[in-house]
Amino acid sequence: MMNKSIKYLALGLSAFIIGMSVNNYAISNVPSKIAVVDVQKVVASSAQVKALKADREAKIKDLTTFVSNARAAVKKETNADKKKALEAKYNKELNAKRDAIQKDYAKKLAEVDKNISAVIAQKAKAASYDMVIAKGVVLYGGSDITAEVAKSVK
Repeated sequence: MMNKSIKYLALGLSAFIIGMSVNNYAISNVPSKIAVVDVQKVVASSAQVKALKADREAKIKDLTTFVSNARAAVKKETNADKKKALEAKYNKELNAKRDAIQKDYAKKLAEVDKNISAVIAQKAKAASYDMVIAKGVVLYGGSDITAEVAKSVK
């Protein structure tokens, strides 16, 4: 799940960067200064992403503990009606907790995406690049600014 989210983040960043870059290139007739960024490498080295992953793993561990405790409580109950009521209660709580974790994760992931995009834009403007393209879509050419971006991303 985390790897898919990181891939989607990298893909989204790549699409954004390419879109902005193509627009800038299309409206100018002068040779462009092009940079490439390995977005996946930047995301993987980001302290924000590492903290987000650790936070999510801790929340999932808490959720697993909740499920174990709920199963034990349901198993102890002998009355069938009370057992069904307990199962329904715990399922409702589990779904609410899971949804809260997913919403929180999506919100924080969007913040990380925004931060990384801003750092890439800042580095590109500071070095007067006309275009920044994701390294995965470039076969040859462009100045690699991945290390500079990775250092700046917190």
